[in-house]
Amino acid sequence: MDFLRPAGWEEALAARAEHPTAVPIAGGTDVMVEINFDHRRPDRLLDLNRIEGLYTWETGEHEVRLGAAVPYARIMERLRAELPGLALAAHTVGSPQIRNRGSVGGNLGAASPAGDSHPALLAAGATVEAESVRGTRLIPVEDFYTGVKRNALAPDELIRAVRIKKATGPQQFAKVGTRNAMVIAVCAFAIALHPEERTVRTGIGSAAPTPVRARAAEDFLTAELADGGHWESGRPLKTSLVAEFGRLAAGACNPIDDVRGSAAYRRHAVGVLARRTLQWVWAEHTTGEGRTRCA
Repeated sequence: MDFLRPAGWEEALAARAEHPTAVPIAGGTDVMVEINFDHRRPDRLLDLNRIEGLYTWETGEHEVRLGAAVPYARIMERLRAELPGLALAAHTVGSPQIRNRGSVGGNLGAASPAGDSHPALLAAGATVEAESVRGTRLIPVEDFYTGVKRNALAPDELIRAVRIKKATGPQQFAKVGTRNAMVIAVCAFAIALHPEERTVRTGIGSAAPTPVRARAAEDFLTAELADGGHWESGRPLKTSLVAEFGRLAAGACNPIDDVRGSAAYRRHAVGVLARRTLQWVWAEHTTGEGRTRCA
């Protein structure tokens, strides 16, 4: 196995163009597990650890440009106000050691439907910044996932950063697992209120071949909040409205049976998570008090 170790970004892009089958590695929390268990045996690894720009972020007026290798621990510590949903999701990733190495860019590259960052990225509204020697391409995150562990990157492209809209309202993330830590999600759900736009976005993980948005649930809730004057009044949501939102969110799932859970359980659990997280974000929106940790 050859080990390519570029010193800078341009050198990394050139190496990627010359060796498109080389597997990029930064934190290595996914790649090394696959290699250690002999699930993958690449001819080459493309080590990105020396590229400092991948470990930085920029906070603008409307978005955060998050370097592809910024570890989850930094998001939890430094970007909780700007990216609350992603910070909550980061809390559920593996162990402290993994959170200090793993990154959103790595999660996107692996494109596992169970990746913890994906629902939060979908709900917040993120764009993947992909780059090659041919130039830069911006890919909306909902278009980035193309199949089970497949993404929209061209063979010569690398993820340089993720552009994520700064929160203008409450965001939440909840995950079901077979235990409380160090666990792959049985299913996960994220929701973000966007009061300035009077819209709602969601994200579902580990309940379909790819991470998905619950678009019917979003459209329903957006219309109900507008028609009922809820944004202006801030009054509590009817139980029937919350229940319908959960039902529509569950309907967006296309799960499988596996060792972690049945398809029926996943669909039911997503509905429950949708109802709970909606109640949490609405309580925070109307009273300023909400959950700071995920379920």
